[in-house]
Amino acid sequence: MTQTLQKHILLIDDDEELAELLTEYLASENIQVTSCLDGASGLAKAFDSSFDLILLDVMMPKLNGFEVLKALGGSHKTPILMLTARGDDNDRILGLELGADDYLAKPFKHRELLARINAIFRRIAIVQEQSPKENPPSEQLTINSVKVNKATREIYCNDSLLELTGTEYLVLAYMLEHHSIIVSKAEISEQILQRKLSAYDRTVDVHVGNVRRKLLAIDPVDKFKTVRGAGYVFLQGE
Repeated sequence: MTQTLQKHILLIDDDEELAELLTEYLASENIQVTSCLDGASGLAKAFDSSFDLILLDVMMPKLNGFEVLKALGGSHKTPILMLTARGDDNDRILGLELGADDYLAKPFKHRELLARINAIFRRIAIVQEQSPKENPPSEQLTINSVKVNKATREIYCNDSLLELTGTEYLVLAYMLEHHSIIVSKAEISEQILQRKLSAYDRTVDVHVGNVRRKLLAIDPVDKFKTVRGAGYVFLQGE
């Protein structure tokens, strides 16, 4: 039987006991954990090393989670899962707006965290499976001045490269492939986030909003239509 390659996660959290518990638990799932106990050292490690995923706490000394996200910028390629003890949805939405891929509220069960981690790894696998052989550079999809190239995993608007996170890329590529039809939030959650949409979950709304904002920064013509109670439509244009 072929053994799955070990994944490597960066945990940035000042809870030393939690870091030790997660390191031991995730090791049993073939996931290596490197932990940093403050935001400043975590940010330096994120820049200096390559990881499959970053687990990022909100409340930390030196730099909090939001400050780390801002420093990483909104186009980082390493997926980020926010860990927050705060109950305020505004904090979770802020994390997503700053470039986090998903969030999980503390306290959480270890199996729940593992499920979220594996969902992100499945999303990464979807992108990696789109090899240049299957999608040669000449094969491009252009809808309403927005062009996606799956081979290079890049999307352009009016020939300007969009600086997208990995999740934002997948959301926009999916909307382009399903242009002119209503795509529900539940469908985006299951196809892109790799998990079912739960009640009051704003994750999909924020990711779509981020994509929309980045497109509008280049082209003032809004290419998205929100259909209340149904989902979103990427407009084909004239």
